Amino acid sequence: MNISKFILHKILGWKIVGDFKEKELKKVVIIVAPHTSWNDFYIAILCRKTLGVMVNFVGKKELFTWPFGYFFKWLGGAPLDRSSSQNKVEAIAKIFNAKDEFRLGMSPEGTRKKVEKWRTGFYYIALGAKVPIMPVSMDYKTKTVTIGKPFYPTGAIESDIKILKGFNKGSVGKVAKYT
Repeated sequence: MNISKFILHKILGWKIVGDFKEKELKKVVIIVAPHTSWNDFYIAILCRKTLGVMVNFVGKKELFTWPFGYFFKWLGGAPLDRSSSQNKVEAIAKIFNAKDEFRLGMSPEGTRKKVEKWRTGFYYIALGAKVPIMPVSMDYKTKTVTIGKPFYPTGAIESDIKILKGFNKGSVGKVAKYT
């Protein structure tokens, strides 16, 4: 048993339902919800290490400078210029196109606070990069991470997001008042 698996399962008591059986799926947008706490990040890192699959993230380019830049790149991070002149969706789609393998993990809520409506950037990134979306739920009530199947966006955003949100129905975030 690797150390990540030991920490995740034995010490923290989390379980994983599903798998990245589609490991040959080299490019995908992975949406994880609900996202209510900074704790979600290390749970996600432990899950990806346990499953043996690299899941990447993007962060503001300032995170990727000395002294932490190498650490964030080692974790799978890619720097993103978040200046107002940049179209972030197009910039992330370009990252997908520039890499042979890139599985982007992100929160559809776009924040750790309660939101009524998901942001749509993840959806347009998937459309622009021509990659599927894989829903993942993180339920703190049952300490279960559930991995869904790849979903190919149709372009009918409202009905597609309704389907994707349905996957996370009933999942409780670390800060339950935000779910």
